Amino acid sequence: MTTPSAGSSPDDHWRRPETGDGPTADQPLPVTPPTSGYAGPPPSVPPPAGWRPPVHLEPAPPRRLPPQDMAALNAAEQRSQRVTYGFGAAAAVVSVALVCLLCSRLIF
Repeated sequence: MTTPSAGSSPDDHWRRPETGDGPTADQPLPVTPPTSGYAGPPPSVPPPAGWRPPVHLEPAPPRRLPPQDMAALNAAEQRSQRVTYGFGAAAAVVSVALVCLLCSRLIF
């Protein structure tokens, strides 16, 4: 880091250099308006009444979905629920066993 010379303030390092124009050096340059401005988007002509884009292909009508077997869906949902409860119970047993093990190590 450089040290300021004698007789100058610490902020002299951050001041702009003088341009030699005298008292107008600190004044901003005048802003001149642009010679050509933006005139906006070009005018548009509305389409004629009743105009639509041409249709070349008609899509096929939607197919009918196959019927759902509600009894099979209910059975599958019950099986998945049993699996979820089984994993939850196993996680609970492991958690309780770990808590008991840690508590017994702290007490004894």
